[in-house]
Amino acid sequence: MDPLDRIDEISAFVEAARSMPMSSNAIVNRNEILAMLDELRADLPTEIRRAQALLDERDKVIGAGQREADRIIGEGEAEHQRLVSVAEVTVSAEHEAARIVGEARSEAQRLRDEVEEYVDTTLANFEQMLNRTLATVERGRDKMRALSEIGGFDATSEERPLPF
Repeated sequence: MDPLDRIDEISAFVEAARSMPMSSNAIVNRNEILAMLDELRADLPTEIRRAQALLDERDKVIGAGQREADRIIGEGEAEHQRLVSVAEVTVSAEHEAARIVGEARSEAQRLRDEVEEYVDTTLANFEQMLNRTLATVERGRDKMRALSEIGGFDATSEERPLPF
């Protein structure tokens, strides 16, 4: 029998006991009540051990559940950190890539500007040289025309001065 049922039985036995006149005392059969208490006492350790075992099992289950919850939370936090880290690395890499591309574009534009300046300077120098050469050619042609207008050059006559 369940110990609580035994306690209820003892309570009912005492309530059903004959009352003493003019008092709240009751007359109970000492042997019967002691026998009931002995049975309760005998059953209580078994029930207490069973209850304690259930409490221990409950604590184990709760502890295992708490450990599992802690493990899952730890894994979740680690995954969160990893994802945040990956995201930070990605963002950092994107910023670095944008910076490198910007620097490369700036460097390419600088080199383009330098090449254009070099080509322009070289062409200007070449133009000046061509202009000087053209001027020399024109002077030479003018002298040739002047000589042909004066007359031919006679190699035998050394007395005449050369026109140039």
